[in-house]
Amino acid sequence: MELTKRQQTILEIVKSNGPITGEQIAEKLSLTRATLRADLSILTMAGFIDARPRVGYYYSGKRNADLFGDSLRRMKVKDYKSIPAVISETESVYNAIVMMFMEDVGTLFAARDKVLVGVISRKDLLKVAVGGGDIHEIPVNMAMTRVPHVITVGPEDTLIEAANRMNRHEVDALPVVRGESSDEQEIVGRVSKTTITRAFAELGDYREV
Repeated sequence: MELTKRQQTILEIVKSNGPITGEQIAEKLSLTRATLRADLSILTMAGFIDARPRVGYYYSGKRNADLFGDSLRRMKVKDYKSIPAVISETESVYNAIVMMFMEDVGTLFAARDKVLVGVISRKDLLKVAVGGGDIHEIPVNMAMTRVPHVITVGPEDTLIEAANRMNRHEVDALPVVRGESSDEQEIVGRVSKTTITRAFAELGDYREV
């Protein structure tokens, strides 16, 4: 299992300072605790570190890696993906804001005939809203990040790979797509940091039984 640069840094921090809380790790990296949640879950489930309630994280020397490595590699995106929040690229920014609120998500996927054309984040919508334009008239495609600059994941990819892509590109969610060509990929699902955390928590519960 290949760790990201940030995961390697977290591991070194835990080695040198453990036991240490998630908040203390986040403070050393000048990040929020929520930003590190997926990283800590990956490191814990892979056995690099362990955690005790009211004590914190400590280095465990990868003693569980062989035991759980096969399980981690079998966790596929297709088995954990959720229903995506999809909006037409021609809809207004106002409608996108309403959909984001109603669906309780931080990312919307823009589509043209079910084909992914872009991604809209809270930050994208906020920029338009404070920019002084008429959000009832400005279309989503004026605010979104367009394909091929969108990071995606496939149904057959592992959750480990999805987590690493989110961490590497600092995004909260990825569209799950099907199709070879980058301009003809059908949106078939959504995977987020919450998805990753829940899946690894399930694996942790299984380990404790």
